[in-house]
Amino acid sequence: MDAAQWRAEWQGWNGSVLRWHVAGDLAGLPATELTLDGVAFARFPATGAGEQAFEFEFPFSPSGHDELRFGLAVTAAEPTLDLLPGWEVRLGAPAALPAVSSPATPQRLAALAGTPRRPAAPLAALPRVSIVVPIFNSAQSVRNCIASVLRHSPNARLILIDDASTDARIAPILDEAAKQRQVLVVRNERNRGYTGSVNIGMRLAGGDDVVLLNSDTVVGPRWLAALKIAAYGADDIGTVTAASDNAGAFSVPELERHCPIPARWTLAQAQRAVLQQAGTRYPQLPTGNGFCMYIKRVLIARIGPMDEAAFPQGYGEENDFCQRGERAGYRNLIAGNVLVHHERSASFGAERRAALGAQGMAVLRERYPDYENAVGAALWSFERRVLDWRVRRIYADADTTYATQPPKPRLLLAADPQDAATAKLLATLSRNQECFLLRNDGDRVGLYRLEGATFHLQDSVELGRDAAALARVEARLRDWLVGYAIESVHARGSAASDEWLATLAAEFEIPTL
Repeated sequence: MDAAQWRAEWQGWNGSVLRWHVAGDLAGLPATELTLDGVAFARFPATGAGEQAFEFEFPFSPSGHDELRFGLAVTAAEPTLDLLPGWEVRLGAPAALPAVSSPATPQRLAALAGTPRRPAAPLAALPRVSIVVPIFNSAQSVRNCIASVLRHSPNARLILIDDASTDARIAPILDEAAKQRQVLVVRNERNRGYTGSVNIGMRLAGGDDVVLLNSDTVVGPRWLAALKIAAYGADDIGTVTAASDNAGAFSVPELERHCPIPARWTLAQAQRAVLQQAGTRYPQLPTGNGFCMYIKRVLIARIGPMDEAAFPQGYGEENDFCQRGERAGYRNLIAGNVLVHHERSASFGAERRAALGAQGMAVLRERYPDYENAVGAALWSFERRVLDWRVRRIYADADTTYATQPPKPRLLLAADPQDAATAKLLATLSRNQECFLLRNDGDRVGLYRLEGATFHLQDSVELGRDAAALARVEARLRDWLVGYAIESVHARGSAASDEWLATLAAEFEIPTL
C-alpha cells in the first residue's frame, strides 16, 4: 500500500472546523483516521467515489490545550500510512494551509473546558450510598468483587443478594463478608432473577442512593467518590455509569470491544491513570449500564424500581429504567474517569446472555421506537470521542507521563519547600506517591507538581484583599482537589490552615494524613 495511490489535501481551519479531502481509488482505501497528537481521534470510511470531502468540528480542545496538531493516516496499514503532513493550528484562530512540518512532542493532558464539575454540597451532606450486588454462582468473581469494594470503598454500605446460587462455594464467601459491619447479606429462597434481586436491594437501601454493581466486576481507587461527584454535578442527572474494559457501549477506548488494560499496569494503576487523565467532561447517553451504575434516590422515588415483569433476568431493565428517567427529565452520564473491570457473562454464559439481550431489545424497540437511533447518535458525540481519545492516548502513553513509573496515588502537601523537614518528607513520600505542593507565593497561592527534584507550576490563584478573596481561593482549591484527582492531603502549616485544608478535602472524602 502506497500513499501515492491517493491524493489528500488539507482544505482549511477556521478556528473550530477542520476540512480536508481525499481523491483516488477510494474503493481500495481502508478507513482513514483523523489523528490528534499522533493518536487516532475519529475514523472515516471511504466510498467508491473519485473524491470525498470531509469536515469535523471541534467545540473544545480534546487535550485541554489550545494548540492542536492534526494528521490523517491509515492505521490499518502495516506500518501506519500517513496521508498528510501534520498540521499545527490553534483553537479559535484561523490558520493558513500547512507546509511539511516536523514531529512535535505532545503536552501533558490538561483539564477540559468547563471542568471540573463539582457538587453544590460536600459529599457527606448528600444522600448516603448503598452498593447493591446481585449474586448467582461464579464464586471466584464474587470473591474478587467483594474484596475490591471493601478495599476501595471501606465505609460504603454493601448489600449482597444471593439469588439462590447453586454453587456451594458462594455461602462461605458471603458468610465471611457478613462479618464486616457495613455488609448486609440477603439470601433469596428461590431464584428471583437479576431484576428482582436488584429491586430487593434498592428497597433495602432505604433512602440511600444506589450503585448497581455486577458480581463479576472489580473496582479501583476512588471509584465511588468519583461516581458521586459526577452524579451531583447537576440536579437533572439521574444515573452515572462507569467506563469499562468490557461493557459494550461503555467500553473504552473502543466501543463494543473488549479493551484490555495495558499489560504493564494493574487494574488499580489503570484506574488511577484514567482518574488522573481522562477528564470530567462526562458524555451523555440515553441509557446506563447496570454493570456499575450510580442511581440517585430522587430518581427512584420519582419513577419507581426496575420493571421486573418485562425484564425478569435483566438485559434491558436498566435501559428501560433510564428511558423512563429521561421522560421524567433526568439525564444519564458516563463517568469516563472511573474504570471498572468487567468479566461479562460470568454468571449466565455468552449464549444465554445473547438470548436474553435479544428478548430485552425487542421490548425496548416496542416501548421506545427511537431508542436505538438515539443511542447510535450519542455514541459518536464529540464528548464521547474525546473520552475515547484521551483513554487511547493514556494507554499509548503518547506524552510519556508514565514512562518512568506507573500511575501512583496523588498527594497534596501544603508546606514551605525550603523547610528542611519538608524537603526530607517530600523525598520519602515521592517514592510511592505523586506529590503536589500547595505554596503561598506572597500575593498568590501556587499549585506545583514535583518531578524528580523540580517543582513545576500547574496553576495559581490570587490571594487578594477583598471580601470575596477567601471564597475565590477555596473555589480554586476545590477545583484542584477534584481536577488533579488528589487522593490524600498532608499539611505542615499552622493548626488553623491545616484544619482549613482538611475540611476542604473532606468535602470530597479525601483523607488528611
